[in-house]
Amino acid sequence: MEKTKQKGHHGLWILIVAAMVLEAISCIQYFTSRAGIRAEAEQRAKSELRRAELEINVVTVEVEAATKMLVTMAERYIDRPDSIAAATRVLLQTMDKIGSAGVACKAYLFPKEGQWYEVCSSRDTCNGQPCIYTREIGSAEHDYFQMDWYKNGFVHDSCWWSEPYLDDSGARTMIVSCTHPIRNRQGEIVAVACVDLSLDYLQRISEYLQIYKDSYYSIRSNKGLDIVSGADTVPGRKYQIYDEEIDATGWKISIIIPEDVIFAELNRIGELIGLLMLIGLGLLIFIVWRSGRDTMRLIDSTARNQKMENELHIASAIQMAMLPKVFPPFSDRLDLNIYGSVDPAKEVGGDLYDFYVRHDKLFFCIGDVSGKGVPASLVMSMTRSLFRGITSHEERAAEIVRQMNDGLAEQNDSEMFVTLILGVLDLTSGQLDYCNAGHNPPVLMAGGRWQTVDVLPNLPLGIMAGFDYKQQSLQMNADDLLFLYTDGLSEAENGEHAQFGEQRIMNNLATVSDTRPRAIIDMMQSSVNAFVDGAEQSDDLTMLVVRYQQKALLMRNDIQQIPTLAEWVEGLGIPDELSMPVNLALEEAVSNVMLYAYPETNSGRVFVEFNRHQSAIIFTITDSGIPFDPTKQKPADTTLSAEDRAIGGLGIHLVRQLMDEVTYRREDDKNVLTLIKRI
Repeated sequence: MEKTKQKGHHGLWILIVAAMVLEAISCIQYFTSRAGIRAEAEQRAKSELRRAELEINVVTVEVEAATKMLVTMAERYIDRPDSIAAATRVLLQTMDKIGSAGVACKAYLFPKEGQWYEVCSSRDTCNGQPCIYTREIGSAEHDYFQMDWYKNGFVHDSCWWSEPYLDDSGARTMIVSCTHPIRNRQGEIVAVACVDLSLDYLQRISEYLQIYKDSYYSIRSNKGLDIVSGADTVPGRKYQIYDEEIDATGWKISIIIPEDVIFAELNRIGELIGLLMLIGLGLLIFIVWRSGRDTMRLIDSTARNQKMENELHIASAIQMAMLPKVFPPFSDRLDLNIYGSVDPAKEVGGDLYDFYVRHDKLFFCIGDVSGKGVPASLVMSMTRSLFRGITSHEERAAEIVRQMNDGLAEQNDSEMFVTLILGVLDLTSGQLDYCNAGHNPPVLMAGGRWQTVDVLPNLPLGIMAGFDYKQQSLQMNADDLLFLYTDGLSEAENGEHAQFGEQRIMNNLATVSDTRPRAIIDMMQSSVNAFVDGAEQSDDLTMLVVRYQQKALLMRNDIQQIPTLAEWVEGLGIPDELSMPVNLALEEAVSNVMLYAYPETNSGRVFVEFNRHQSAIIFTITDSGIPFDPTKQKPADTTLSAEDRAIGGLGIHLVRQLMDEVTYRREDDKNVLTLIKRI
């Protein structure tokens, strides 16, 4: 009996010790799980905050770019209030994220408009349909001279973001504004451009930040004012707060999550474990052990997967934001059409293309980084940054590639390399200088015929610093096309591992009837999709098409630029028998504009546009100089001697003799002279 009691006591003590150990294990498990869940919640919140920050940064960068675009247009027409109003309207038609845009001028800038002149275009509804409403809103009741955004526009020589405010005259909603000074031709600040971003739009951007039930989010300005405000917190309820600063504006975005929401599932598991302990110690030990092990694995695996997924999403968004995505990219240029696309095989890729225009020269490149995934995307980003940085001050194709190679090779511990082809196209003459660094040769369409461009076998970038890259050149004429691609196109495989190949590329290009760059890329993308027939994509696929249209020429009113006119006409491909009379007529007409349209103290521009019809070629010469109709001048009497003949008149007489039709009109404060030669 005593032994039984002792055994019972021993068993009780074993159960007590086991229960205490189990309780200790349960406590350890609970607090470990709590720490893991807290870390997961923090990581998830910060990932979403970084994603929101990226999207808001992209929006604010676009708004700042729109503001600078409005400044450029306003400064061009600073003495024409109607054109300034039109510029605000054009900006809203171009960029759909902008709620309203305006220009506020200093007092009596336009005397006829009075002391106040603030023109604003905003989105509205007309007859149930979206529309843009442009109006002049400056007045004594709307005295914008006293408003912070106007005052700061005169103080800051760059884009300045305002605190949130209610715009009851322009956008008619709560907004934040990006302002920028506008200067006249003497460099004096005479007005302020203001582009508004609706807080309703920012509210929609931040809606996905509600990552838990009852979680809140807010965006606050530099001074702590609510731009997007969340719900009020409940007294006595504990919260976790996570913040991220938005680099472009200095705003702070926050997520506020109740602790009981974060740990709701953990608390439920704890209650279940407690109940199971009452049912049986052995079963409880088993459940706690399995629960602890599985829970930690689940938390760890979920956190890793979520972190990786969020980081890949962020990397992909950043990578795509680096590439040009607005087409057509140069709406003010009639001499150029360009389109590009990139289709990464993974979440992030190593292909790139980029282009921009500086000093009437198009700088462009297309490249392919060895490898895939995140490492390739980092090298791609570095390559694109080097391209932009070096081409900002260097115009020689081979020298640009050489410096890019040295920059990549300097710290290439990963031993990755980049195949790339880079071109510099002179939009005035059509000369293309290019340098190939181990990339697929591009294909040129000239005179309606596609042919592979000859390229030298230079080394890819990043392999060996100091390599001497060789440059090549070719002449592009009007309507010539250049098709560039990465090996993701030529090496695309179908289910039988057959490759698309360069011959199929040439065959598809030979069938092109629509020569718009976008149409060519869409056609090629459809062809390769049909070929692979759903097979998994194994490599990034990038294409770029450049079309040199060379149908327009922009010159300063400088007689020294006349030789440029002849070079431009030569590249238009007009019949040889018409080349000389057309050249003479254009030189006389353009010289007349340069010599007499603008006063000596003023600078101006002359714009020459070319169009071809079945029965005629047409040149249109436009300038914004002094109104002058040369067609109303009396015909020169060529029967008189040079001493007896009045000065002037021979130029227009020669133009009339050389061309079949000469007409003049005054349109939008511009002289427009049209010369027609029948063929």
